Amino acid sequence: MPVEDVLTRGARSGLIRRLTGRDLVGFGIGIIIGTGVFTLAGIEAKEHAGPAVVLSFVVGGVVAALAALCYAELASAVPTAGSAYTYAYATLGELFAWIIGWDLLLEFALGAAVVSRSWSGYVANLLGLPEAWFGEDATVNVGAILIIAVLTVVAVAGIRESSWVTNALVVVKVAVCVLVIVAGLFFVNGANLDPFIPPAQPAAGTANPLEQPLVQAVLGMEQSVYGIGGMLTAAAVVFFAYTGFEALANLGEETKRPRRDLPVGLLGSLIVCTLLYVAVAIVLSAMVDYRQIDEGAPLAAAFQAVGQPWVAALIALGAVTGLTSVMMVELVTIGRIGFAMSRDGLLPPKLSQVHPKWGTPHRMTIGGAVVIMLLAGFIPISELADMVSIGALSGFVIVAIAVPVLRRTKPDLARPFKMPLSPWLPIITALACLYLMSNLDIITWLRFGAWLLVGLAIYFLYGHRHAKLANPATDTAHD
Repeated sequence: MPVEDVLTRGARSGLIRRLTGRDLVGFGIGIIIGTGVFTLAGIEAKEHAGPAVVLSFVVGGVVAALAALCYAELASAVPTAGSAYTYAYATLGELFAWIIGWDLLLEFALGAAVVSRSWSGYVANLLGLPEAWFGEDATVNVGAILIIAVLTVVAVAGIRESSWVTNALVVVKVAVCVLVIVAGLFFVNGANLDPFIPPAQPAAGTANPLEQPLVQAVLGMEQSVYGIGGMLTAAAVVFFAYTGFEALANLGEETKRPRRDLPVGLLGSLIVCTLLYVAVAIVLSAMVDYRQIDEGAPLAAAFQAVGQPWVAALIALGAVTGLTSVMMVELVTIGRIGFAMSRDGLLPPKLSQVHPKWGTPHRMTIGGAVVIMLLAGFIPISELADMVSIGALSGFVIVAIAVPVLRRTKPDLARPFKMPLSPWLPIITALACLYLMSNLDIITWLRFGAWLLVGLAIYFLYGHRHAKLANPATDTAHD
């Protein structure tokens, strides 16, 4: 699809431009800070990296920053709904666009389902609610279903209302992160950081071959944990903690000054979150021996262990608010991705209709929420969290490739923000994302492949036959 057509569609989409750069930074922090800082830091320190989980967050942050620079160039040049999906459509063609759009729907839907179950567990712990309805062992996780239902109402009611809710929650959880850092400094024990990178050792117990990182299997290496390899495996897993910043690129058609505010939102939110992640990981690793970290609520348990239950309670409250804002932004994002794909004919056209009063793609948002509630209510999906990382990383590969392609095909396109050292830095970004993907386990790759096969079947049976690029006459009828 020509870039000019993409921009024209954005101008006549019906979405209302209400967001500022500050709103975008709030949205970015809202979706980035969540499960990663409250749970993954402790889990990966204990299972794979030890105190070197700090380096895992640094590696993940660097790769995310490179991807964000690519996003910033494309988002400022092509400020439309759909983010990586739209960029792929404008540069690499319809099939690549479908694949990345399908991956993004996987990333955000599964991510919201995982987070809603985590939210349900934290609320049960904080308020003493019955685990038969709110716990991971519940036949139907009522808490996860209810929170998605409530947040869907807010997401459908309007983007401005969604940003108000998100920004309020962001203030609370950033304050809690700062509290963890400041209060934790009084209980730092340097002995817990030695050795900073524990020596590599064979995986405990009978190792499942499907749980081995792909790169180890390809190279014929023994399945192991800790050491440099364990640190990189943890980096691939904690990359989950950075996924979501690309959601901001979906809000180009609802931003007042997208060419300036989108780069500010993308890079600003990522920088803030990376600094907070690294600081929290250092404090946690220094407070508790990595072998004794509690995997269920690592930060809260760390402060309980040093006799500070009031801090632990505040952390639990911060987790509830933090996870709420993550789900809020993920619901908004799913609506915008589906809106863009439907507008191009790859999904049914009714999904791209905008509500006449609220100015939001209500059908896609509600449809996505129903799927999320089914996943979150009935399926224990914590083991699928790695799918979020692999879906995001595959999307970043496409975005990185799209930058030099668009520069070659549209050299005169206005680019208020430019990725430095193109095409070399985008190529390095794509390779770095592929390498992190290779550190995810084999079962994650198999599940990812199955998801792609289902998506390709839908594309060839419906999307390709109804696409506006293949049938341009339908575009006019649709609009």
